[in-house]
Formats: sequence, C-alpha cells, structure tokens
Amino acid sequence: MLDKIREISEDVKINEEMKNHTTFRIGGPADIFVSVKSAEEIIRILEACNESKTPCMVMGNGSNMLVSDKGIRGVVIHVGSNMSGCRIDGETVYAEAGILMSALAKKILEAELTGFEFAAGIPGTLGGGIYMNAGAYGGELKDIIDEVTYIDENNEIKTSKNDELEFGYRHSIFETGKYVILSCTMKLKRGNFEEIKAQMADFTKRRNDKQPVSMPSAGSTFKRPEGYFAGKLIQDCGLMGYSIGGAQVSEKHAGFVVNKGGATADNVLKLIEHIQKTVMDKFGVWLEPEVRLIGDKY
Repeated sequence: MLDKIREISEDVKINEEMKNHTTFRIGGPADIFVSVKSAEEIIRILEACNESKTPCMVMGNGSNMLVSDKGIRGVVIHVGSNMSGCRIDGETVYAEAGILMSALAKKILEAELTGFEFAAGIPGTLGGGIYMNAGAYGGELKDIIDEVTYIDENNEIKTSKNDELEFGYRHSIFETGKYVILSCTMKLKRGNFEEIKAQMADFTKRRNDKQPVSMPSAGSTFKRPEGYFAGKLIQDCGLMGYSIGGAQVSEKHAGFVVNKGGATADNVLKLIEHIQKTVMDKFGVWLEPEVRLIGDKY
C-alpha cells in the first residue's frame, strides 16, 4: 500500500504524529500521512484504499479534531496548503478547500468584498469549514456559498448548489457520506475597505478577549444546545478551571476544553464525559460534542 501511495504523491510520511497536525496538539501516529496537491491524486489514493480495503480519512487544518492517543490506522489524506488557490472575479470568490479561512479573509478584504468578515478568525481550512458549516458572530458559510465542488462516494467529481447541500447548524451533507470537498464559489458584495477591516478587527478583538486563543484547543467543545449556551451551563456548574490530567475547562471561556500541557486524548474524553454528566445532573441538558473524535478505538 505504501508503495502505491508513494507512486501517487511526493509528500508522504510514515507513522506521522498527529499532535503535529491538530490545534489540540494531541494525537498518536497515523500509519500513512499524505499531503495531496490535486483532485486526481485524491481519487487515485481513494481508489487504492478501496482496492486494498485500507481505512482512509480526509482532514484539513485539524482544528476541530480530537485524535486518539493510539493514532489513526490506514491513510490520512491532508488537504492543505498544496490545494489553497483562490481567484476573485467581481463579487464571486473561487477558493480551494485547503486555504485557511484567515488567509482567504485577507484576500477578500483586499478585493473590498463584504460578507466573509465573521470567518476571519476561524482557525480552520475552508474545506473543514464547509464540512461543518462553520460560523461565528451571526454569520455562517451557508449564507455566502453558491456551490461546492467535491469528490462523491463513487470517486467522481461533482458540483452541487447551496440548496442541495443540506446546510444547518454545524452541519452539511458532507458529514453524512464519504465525500472530499475540493473547492467552492461564494457570492459576496462590494464593501468599503476600511469598514471591512474594522469589522474584522472588532471580531478578532472580541475573540481574543473572550476565548483562550493562546492555548491549544479544538475550538468550542460542544454544540449549542437549543435554548441554552453550553459555556454558560458549564460555568454555572462551577467547572471553570476543572482539570483531568493536562485537559482543562478553560478559565477564560467554559465552552472550551484546552490542553494546558501534556494532555492526552483520554484526558480530554474523560473531561468531556464529566462535563456532560455534571450538566445533565444539574440542568437536564445533554451537551453534544462539536469536536470530532478520530482514531483507533476510543
């Protein structure tokens, strides 16, 4: 299998520590870690994995993942900087899945387009953002996406319009099947450079003031339960600062579990379970994790 992958891609690593590729800075080794540069490479790798019945998964910036301490068996396809192109034509933005949303925000600002300000501080790739319909400060990607191009379950390249993608709160059709997001087009509007820049700066300041951005985490640990705020429920349970091993409920924002140093995935999982049980016992609300649990036998 390794020889086949090396025939397809020039950027292949063996037993690659996933803690080097996640914002949590947690995760054991992936058997094969390959950074791809084209849809053709991805399709060939998927076909090779199918033929050999080798497990395979796709990732972007690793900003919403908790990877097992035992790592990931099989092949990890990394869609990152090798697939991060961007083209802007009038009010239409075309961007590849591997571009960081922060980098895309800068390009959109330079083009004096408005509508993407909310995403400037989201620490993931565009592909990862589309996968979970990322959002912040009242905006979501579904509000501006026109269409998405992706590899479908039959390893064919397909393009679907916004209304076909089942966008919802932290959800899209891509969560329900074996798809690989390649790129998207977005429809934005003309704006004023200084106003767009000021809005991005305001969102950045609010994020830095309220969130533990200086500590490794996977962003918001839980989805927002209907009628509540996860962070408020956790805070009202007196759990701010509560730790298990190196995993801690942030002292800055209770909705974040952070790695205060040396945290394992097992530490994080046990802390998540403790939070869920405590909130359920006190408020009768079940907190559903937003972070994706990935890897070998949790």
